[in-house]
Amino acid sequence: MITQLTHDEGEDVFTKRRVFLIRQQTFATACHTWMFEVDSPKTGYSLKPSRAEPGQYLDGRPHGTTEVVSVRPAEDAQPESRSKGLVFSGIQPTGIPHLGNYLGALESWVALQDDYSTVMYSIVDLHSITQPQDPQVLRDNIMDMAASLLACGIDPTRSILFQQSQVSEHAELSWILGCLTSMPRLRHLPQWKMKSKQKNEGSVGLYTYPVLQAADILLYKSTHVPVGEDQIQHLELAQDLARIFNNQYGEFFPEPRALLSGTRKVKSLRDPSSKMSKSDPQRFSAVFLTDTPDDIALKIRRAVTDFTSEVTYEPDTRPGVSNLVSMHAAVSGQTIEGVIRLAEGMDTGQYKNMVAEAIIKKLQPIRLEIQRLRADQGYLESLLAQGAEKARSLAAPVMKEVRKLLGFY
Repeated sequence: MITQLTHDEGEDVFTKRRVFLIRQQTFATACHTWMFEVDSPKTGYSLKPSRAEPGQYLDGRPHGTTEVVSVRPAEDAQPESRSKGLVFSGIQPTGIPHLGNYLGALESWVALQDDYSTVMYSIVDLHSITQPQDPQVLRDNIMDMAASLLACGIDPTRSILFQQSQVSEHAELSWILGCLTSMPRLRHLPQWKMKSKQKNEGSVGLYTYPVLQAADILLYKSTHVPVGEDQIQHLELAQDLARIFNNQYGEFFPEPRALLSGTRKVKSLRDPSSKMSKSDPQRFSAVFLTDTPDDIALKIRRAVTDFTSEVTYEPDTRPGVSNLVSMHAAVSGQTIEGVIRLAEGMDTGQYKNMVAEAIIKKLQPIRLEIQRLRADQGYLESLLAQGAEKARSLAAPVMKEVRKLLGFY
């Protein structure tokens, strides 16, 4: 089964509001089309599923699909107070984040602190041990990630930042949900197929980690989850498990909704056909938050482009240059059209200098703050301990009720 994701943006002909479309084409099965309303103008899109017949008009166009999603446009005005929903997301401690992590997730995580009354971010160290880990490296990576999140703008007075393994209820709920999950359901998830293929075989932990991911979300009765495109199917598992549990034991877990970041995916500087990744063996493929100005300038100079000197945005035919344009727009807060106008008359060599300067300006304060925080490990450990205590205070009553519903007492 091959899955392809495509995007489109447009205007609903009935409401005259802007809508965002993400279509998943699964070959040899059906074409699933999702519509996202703008849940928050600053943070992205919200998934709202419903059933419809093939050919039904939802946005002025017929859809020859077996499942589509209705468009429920968000209100034009920004809410005056934060929403009462609970946002949860997690990130693995795999070292210092790169620019793609920052633009694709962390920047929107910071903004979500202004939009929701309860926001929880977990350093999901239990997930990280699905692959072999050196204990000391893992300890260092947890501290690096904590410092990076704080330096990017995660504020422990406005959100709960904690280490997953310090809240034992995650593992307990994962076991319970695992007993409600079929093996074929897990086999069809893309991450298992990709990672087990890379390793030729996979561990039980790798196979079942989407269940732990669902437990992470449901444990706090989360209402919204910021996700990337490659995590949509895993969030659907959490939604399915909430429904299965509720059908069997009574209405208890809310079905969490997806918040899909509107930021374009940052590509590798050396291979713009793939996304920027920490695991890429090519030295100059990624810009990390702790890279020095000289490091950044060198990596951008060595970024793959093409033999055309003009700066244009054509992702299909000029992916390398378009990746630079996309990064430039994201770090400078400008539109694609705006940065293209700035680059008029420049060749790609000159434009790379402009892109490097914009990235350095954005990341330099973050780099310095990470260095400052890493010099005070006691503070980081204390902050994570406080976050874990807050998380346990939310998780404990949920698990107490779950145990009662299951008949443990």
